[in-house]
Amino acid sequence: MTQHFDIIIVGGGAAGFFTAINIAEKNPKFKIAILERGKDVLEKVRISGGGRCNVTHACFEPNELVKFYPRGEKELRGPFHQFASGDTIEWFEKHGVELKIEADGRMFPVSNSSQTIIDCFMDATKKLGISVLTGQSVQSIFKSEENYWKIDTQNQNYRCDKLVLATGSNPKMWDMLQNFGHSVVNPVPSLFTFNIKDARIKELPGVSAQVSVKVKDSKLASTGPLLITHWGMSGPAILKLSAWGARILNEKNYQFTLFVNWLNDIDAEDCEKILKNLKQEHSKKAVSKKSPFELPNGSFAGARVPNRLWESLVLASGIESETKWADLTKIQLQNLVAQLTNGTFQVNGKSTFKEEFVTAGGIDLKEINFKTMQSKQHETLYFAGEIVNIDAITGGFNFQNAWTSGFILANAITS
Repeated sequence: MTQHFDIIIVGGGAAGFFTAINIAEKNPKFKIAILERGKDVLEKVRISGGGRCNVTHACFEPNELVKFYPRGEKELRGPFHQFASGDTIEWFEKHGVELKIEADGRMFPVSNSSQTIIDCFMDATKKLGISVLTGQSVQSIFKSEENYWKIDTQNQNYRCDKLVLATGSNPKMWDMLQNFGHSVVNPVPSLFTFNIKDARIKELPGVSAQVSVKVKDSKLASTGPLLITHWGMSGPAILKLSAWGARILNEKNYQFTLFVNWLNDIDAEDCEKILKNLKQEHSKKAVSKKSPFELPNGSFAGARVPNRLWESLVLASGIESETKWADLTKIQLQNLVAQLTNGTFQVNGKSTFKEEFVTAGGIDLKEINFKTMQSKQHETLYFAGEIVNIDAITGGFNFQNAWTSGFILANAITS
């Protein structure tokens, strides 16, 4: 027996729920269903931000907000003028969830628990009479001559007048959409950490520094905190590089040379001057014993090299542990300048960043009307969230895309 709904939303994640709730609030008469292939809904919400759910980011200017999206910057400008971070805060407050801003701009529920967001969504769908149907893996989608959609899962048949796809990075769904004339930009991983085996960092997991990094033979560059891990390098500087370079690094098969300036924006020339001054001022002290860039109050233009990292880079420069500043040779000093401002590391592979897997790729943006999130090929087909070729760096931006696309879609489908 076929179940009929006015609107079916395929995908029980953040974008799917937000879309459904907003549609139902604008027009309570619609009969709406969310189809989820898994046994649980909102799983990505559950694990986001270490289980706290990084709801959005405290960047309130749309023209600035779009700059955090390696793919989708141009297309999101208009939508963000309709619904951006400030609107997200207001929406959740109206639904009983208060958000807080952390020092880095990320925003979380005050409860520090993703369950707060899940409960908010589940309560809203129940109150609004939205059917949430789990274990519904879509096997086929068919558009009838009467212009309704027929969706078959492994154990049920559905039909609807309007279809919303919010299935994220689901290759099976992308394949189905290609049968309907949509183009799919080949998906590749984004937001990943770099696998690096190198003696200089082997014993330093947990050490972090403010750096600038760039990939050899490319224009890819980034700045920000870098975290040394057991498998290599992570932290915002690396994650940003992986997002902006998703396609380039994929083409390199994740085998490339990374240059690291541990002093961030201090170049080799200025570094050499600093080290020569230190040679004069601390002539009788051992070079390796204390990092001159570990002084309080941000000395040397804010550069900070922790002691353990400093010691490792000194040894890598061919300077023995007891060598005094006065005894540094010209070559040793130049080697140290190179290690500090242009450290060369070989990257050999990638690792997923925590449980947060983001994909660059999806429905070609040229085939979507961003005033409505409507397919240009089929007027009763809509998209929300990461199913389209939009992705962002880490920090709550991918969720903001889900909220914005869901809100705009809901406005369009109910008008």
